[in-house]
Amino acid sequence: MPTTDHPAPAAPTPPPLGEHLVAPTTRAAMAVQQEALYAARRYLRGQGFTELLPPLVGPVTDPGGRGAKALDVDYYGHPYKLMTSAILYKQASLRGFPKLFYIAPNVRVEPPETAGTGRHLVEFHQIDVEIADATRDDAMDVAAGLLTEVTRHVLDTVPDVLADLGRDPLAFTELLTGKFDVCTHAEAVDRLRGGGHPQSADAEIDWVGEETLSREADRPFFVTDYPKGSRGFYDREDPERPGTLRNFDLIAHGGYGELVSGSERESHYATIVTRMRESGENPAKYDWYLKAAREGIPASAGFGMGVQRLVRFLTGLDALWQVSAYPKLPGVVAP
Repeated sequence: MPTTDHPAPAAPTPPPLGEHLVAPTTRAAMAVQQEALYAARRYLRGQGFTELLPPLVGPVTDPGGRGAKALDVDYYGHPYKLMTSAILYKQASLRGFPKLFYIAPNVRVEPPETAGTGRHLVEFHQIDVEIADATRDDAMDVAAGLLTEVTRHVLDTVPDVLADLGRDPLAFTELLTGKFDVCTHAEAVDRLRGGGHPQSADAEIDWVGEETLSREADRPFFVTDYPKGSRGFYDREDPERPGTLRNFDLIAHGGYGELVSGSERESHYATIVTRMRESGENPAKYDWYLKAAREGIPASAGFGMGVQRLVRFLTGLDALWQVSAYPKLPGVVAP
């Protein structure tokens, strides 16, 4: 049965920073965030992962953010980027660290029109995971286990905080079984079109469609097999089904939307170059990464789980700015 524990409409813009930092809601969100990160690190270390500290700037960054741009940095006369995602560095690190994770800060200049969605920040963090010689199913299992263990730990350690926020623990009953549903992108498109939403079959599920599917669910669920061209060049194309990617999203129930995005990765040099060109990227910009690919990047799978999206889901709060100590909304100048 679909859950009725839905978030309220997106909250207004944050108050001045001084007020925000002393607000009871901010303190409560940070208490949940602290426990969520503790549990995430404990779970991943228990699974044999090594935590690395991620890079903050580089000559290139992930080009795959939908509609978002990277900020430029003058790095001793060289044009560098602030990281929108450290995915390329995760792949390059696998020879030394076959199971790794970051708690990674990311900066994405999102379109100003996303400021009111409640789902976007310019500065955010990800629990970034990569596994050498792994399949998509392996990465999905880790993502599901991570979400389940973090949720259980938060419910066990700060139930009073969740109660003060009005978050009903029964909202997590089905999640705690660890049994998540799976549907393909094509199946999701059919469901949305059947309900009257004009979802494109050739693109990512749009915001309205994602929220619609999320509200219909009573537990998190995976969406797999996105069409080629809808994601970055690093998402592996299925060799048995050309045009289909070996990737996934993990969508939270209750209207909270995407928590995780991941995939198997392209690892062969020639294929990576071809995929770059197909997606409009200039391979020359990726010299250091392609050098690593020529030397041999292990096949892998991995994902990123948004920390602020995770904490918003756990707390039931209206908008991501409420679960960030120093929120920066798209298009809004803030300290």
